Amino acid sequence: MAKLRLQKVLAAAGVDSRRNCEQLILEGAVRVNRKVVDELPAFVDPEKDLITVDGKTIRPAAKVYFLLNKPKGVICTSSDPQGRKKAIDLVHTKERIFCVGRLDAETTGIIILTNDSEMANKLAHPRYGLAKTYVVGIRGQIAGEQVEKLKKGIWLAEGKTGRASVKILKRGRAESRIEVTIRQGLNRQVRRMLAGVGLPVKTLTRTRIGRIEIRGLGVGKFRPLTKAEVAHLKKTTDKQN
Repeated sequence: MAKLRLQKVLAAAGVDSRRNCEQLILEGAVRVNRKVVDELPAFVDPEKDLITVDGKTIRPAAKVYFLLNKPKGVICTSSDPQGRKKAIDLVHTKERIFCVGRLDAETTGIIILTNDSEMANKLAHPRYGLAKTYVVGIRGQIAGEQVEKLKKGIWLAEGKTGRASVKILKRGRAESRIEVTIRQGLNRQVRRMLAGVGLPVKTLTRTRIGRIEIRGLGVGKFRPLTKAEVAHLKKTTDKQN
């Protein structure tokens, strides 16, 4: 296992917030393999190193993986000064979890939450190309040339997006609906791609992450990922190591 920042391991084990854990380290309250560690940065392997805080052994938190169908208005951050509802508030677990990537407040659909930072970092990295599928409600009619532009990639501030898969689900004068699959994770990417071809988004829902689907999961509901789903994600992130 790759080494992690000591304060991050302590926070994940439920010792305290990451900032307070940093203070505990600086105060000399933390030992790693029986040696005081009082300087930062410090890195440990929580599965191999003996870590104690004020003499109490810290056990690595069990890895947990959840799928949440995020409602509109819920944000995907660990804290919010405005006091808005957070995705982590909807998943009931004693472990300290966080979102893998983000959905903006107006976007609904599935998001993975976990305390496995190593996997989360890989899943969020574009090099692994994990496919994410969205169903988009669009105001007005969609033209074939707009679909072709989306498929080939749209120029954004960060550069040109990768090729996308686009399927028309409904084509109407007042409203259309399409399915878009991408393998990147740029900020608000689908909305910005559609804006780039003149398509105003009415609704946006993520329905699939890799092989993991929204099917059977109500809005605001969550469930643990199955062993097969976790294995799929690990296989996806391990294949390029």
